[in-house]
Amino acid sequence: MQNLDNIELFSSLSPQQRTELAAKCVWRVFQPGEQILERSTTSRDVFFVAEGSVNIVNFGVSGREVAYASIDEGHYFGELSAIDGRPRSANVIARSKCLLASLSPEFFKEVLMENPTIMMSVLERLARIIRINDDRILDLSTLGAVQRVCQELLRMAEPDPVTANSWLIYPMPTQSVIASRVSTTRETVARVLGQLTQEGMVLKKGKSLYLKDRPGIEEFINNLAMSPGQGAK
Repeated sequence: MQNLDNIELFSSLSPQQRTELAAKCVWRVFQPGEQILERSTTSRDVFFVAEGSVNIVNFGVSGREVAYASIDEGHYFGELSAIDGRPRSANVIARSKCLLASLSPEFFKEVLMENPTIMMSVLERLARIIRINDDRILDLSTLGAVQRVCQELLRMAEPDPVTANSWLIYPMPTQSVIASRVSTTRETVARVLGQLTQEGMVLKKGKSLYLKDRPGIEEFINNLAMSPGQGAK
């Protein structure tokens, strides 16, 4: 259905306001693997994921894919170009079949100016992105690949809503996605997950990865830091 009712950013709007805003959007369906946006292009629309999910990626000089994030149903992307008018900073690929609504920068800025709550939500999201990227830059500069994989698991984990003092990652990204985020290989990610599973620190169930021993993973990272060469590859 072509509506914005499940877009978290617009939860403070009335149903009538969301209907009016949806009418200003251009709606399009993308198939898995289809390119939605290309880095450096000058389109400036903001995209809202009404159904499905997308991956935000870039490619190095060698062609190696670097994954920045996955944007799931109910969220949005493309706000940077809408705000500053500069070219796209990354490529966007459909992760699954998805229904997207694109809104022109003029209408998007109008929404921000007329709704301080929405403007603050956008600012808070941008602040989170900056903090995450700062952490990843530090990780790449100071940690070996095994440590970076562990740090990414800790970064993705959220409190388990069912079990107290437990953490989980849902949905768990593929090993290739994790590898591209921390600039290593899928084989390294598989090896780290295998070791953590064998030692009882994580448990994979369906699409979820449970962090059974978060302090243990943190200690594992610290121990590698005291053993030069053990975490790099």
